[in-house]
Amino acid sequence: MKNYLDFEKEIKELEQEVDGLKSPFGSEGISEVDTNKIKSTQKEINQKLEEIYSNLNSWQKTQVARHEDRPKANFYIKKIFSQFTLLSGDRYFGDDKSVTAGFGLIENKSVLVIGQEKGEDLNSRIERNFGMMSPEGYRKCIRLMKLADRFQIPVISFIDTPGAYPGIGAEQRGQASAIAHSIECCMSLTVPNISIIIGEGGSGGAIALASSNKVIMLENSIYSVISPEGCASILWRDPKKSLQAAEAMKLTAKDLLKFGIIDEVIKEPLGGAHRDPEAIAEDIKYSLIKNLRSFENSSRGEIYEQRKTKFLQIGREGGFSKSSNLEDKGLSYGGSNYHKIRSHIDKNKLLYIGIGLVLIAGLVSFIY
Repeated sequence: MKNYLDFEKEIKELEQEVDGLKSPFGSEGISEVDTNKIKSTQKEINQKLEEIYSNLNSWQKTQVARHEDRPKANFYIKKIFSQFTLLSGDRYFGDDKSVTAGFGLIENKSVLVIGQEKGEDLNSRIERNFGMMSPEGYRKCIRLMKLADRFQIPVISFIDTPGAYPGIGAEQRGQASAIAHSIECCMSLTVPNISIIIGEGGSGGAIALASSNKVIMLENSIYSVISPEGCASILWRDPKKSLQAAEAMKLTAKDLLKFGIIDEVIKEPLGGAHRDPEAIAEDIKYSLIKNLRSFENSSRGEIYEQRKTKFLQIGREGGFSKSSNLEDKGLSYGGSNYHKIRSHIDKNKLLYIGIGLVLIAGLVSFIY
């Protein structure tokens, strides 16, 4: 049974009509199927889907990112990687079912695969804790990422979580520390790590595994520091203002690409990834292969530097760059030419005011 969102009511009615037309059993018994009517109605459905999905606002995209039928991490792992070997446990407390991790092959190359898994039905969602990881989940990922780094195996992460689990038990076992160490581990890797946000990329629970050389988002996924409902509750004290919050937070793939937070957007099939999971899995596989190949000729040091520079540039025009002075091993800020000129003028404005007054005086004396 298909699930429909609030803004898909017209599509639901049309698809129910198509299902009725496809049935050979009419009110008067067996009848001939009207194929022309089916084709015209299907064409109308496609037109409606294109019209609706090309004009989604931020809150509607949030709803699509959370769609019940949207493909989850385990689906992509099965479709993209061969000989996947599941590994469990953090060697401290236990195994976290909300994250799937193990080694697999893509184009006969070994990779470490990490996938935040929400589950497919109610029972599996409860077992997976709705994709909200506990400290042992992050520690499992840290253990495996360090193992992959030791053997020079690239890391691929599928991000899909509303956030890290905020329960008392998780806090007692060091949730904040686990997230911080996971970010530190991601940033310190000397092998390529690629993250794909396939649904929700929520809060530190997502950033803990998305601090990567390449951060990729599906077209209708979201990535933010807090959920729109949470933001609305804090700023307006009204969860109903989720639309305003979603628009203000700039959490869509299009906005984040423009700001340089992410590196690539993968276009979804018409009507969202849940309408053609096979096609989106192929597109993700193509993107992964392309990005892994881009690091083939890079040394371990270059991979590390690329990731560090990428994150230092976020929110800054030119970012930080390595000093040209061989004795100076630190980083210097390299802003745009406009900002450099403006900074120079600000520092020497008295000099330029004096020069301006002299020129004006000279021009006046010349005229008179």
